[in-house]
Amino acid sequence: MNMFNDLTAVTSADGGTGTKASIASGFGGASKTYDSASRLQKRMGDAMLSRIPEAFEPESVLDLGCGTGWFTRKLIARFPQARITGADLSPGMLAQAEAATVAAGVSWLNADAEQLPLANESVDLVFSNLMVQWSQRPEVVLEECQRVLRPGGLLVMSTLVDGTLRELKQAWAKADPGQPHVNRFVPAKQWRSLAEAVLPDALLEFSPICLLYETPMALNRELKHLGAVFKGEERRRTVTAPGRFRAMCRAYPGARSGQVSATYEAGWLFWQKPTAG
Repeated sequence: MNMFNDLTAVTSADGGTGTKASIASGFGGASKTYDSASRLQKRMGDAMLSRIPEAFEPESVLDLGCGTGWFTRKLIARFPQARITGADLSPGMLAQAEAATVAAGVSWLNADAEQLPLANESVDLVFSNLMVQWSQRPEVVLEECQRVLRPGGLLVMSTLVDGTLRELKQAWAKADPGQPHVNRFVPAKQWRSLAEAVLPDALLEFSPICLLYETPMALNRELKHLGAVFKGEERRRTVTAPGRFRAMCRAYPGARSGQVSATYEAGWLFWQKPTAG
């Protein structure tokens, strides 16, 4: 019986427009500012935590794409008897996570989510918050999660899908036509098909989240502090001219009426690995 039958369905996204080295470097460079800027990340991760059944008591937990360890520490508090591992592609993020975590018994692992150095069926809970969208092969990430989970184990994962930052994309299209400035994410339908092909009976849910910003530049600063700036190979190799930023700000929807909003098309995935027999 699936432990998430009472949950609404959720989904996840792709992305993965940059090389792994550039992604690790970009997030590592943001390790000191990430927690102060991670409003969306905290909101989506808290939603996942709240949906893990109270009766579930894992012996081994993997925080996949742990970043600064914000949710690793929440997982330690929620499951004090479990062995907790925080894994991330970025050494800079892991260093920040280890420095900010005083709890004993937690392990830190510099690892690629597409090739986890973990044994088959060695983890009871995989928690992954807004990581998979940076992978060029999200199906491989899902396969790895499936592989390392024990029968009866749980995967809870969040992501972003197409339509995320649509307002920013619209503004840049007017300010700098033909030049991409916003990360691309897979359509929800594509993510659903991919996830269900790898994880039968996975529960998927989509829900837009709107955040308010004082100005479009405040949104730009938050993305920079998160390390989530545009990572596409077609990005400019030179600094974007101030005039283009000003043009983007003028073109941003609602910019002339005070605060502006940014839409994030959020997705969650919940899956329980079947038990034998």
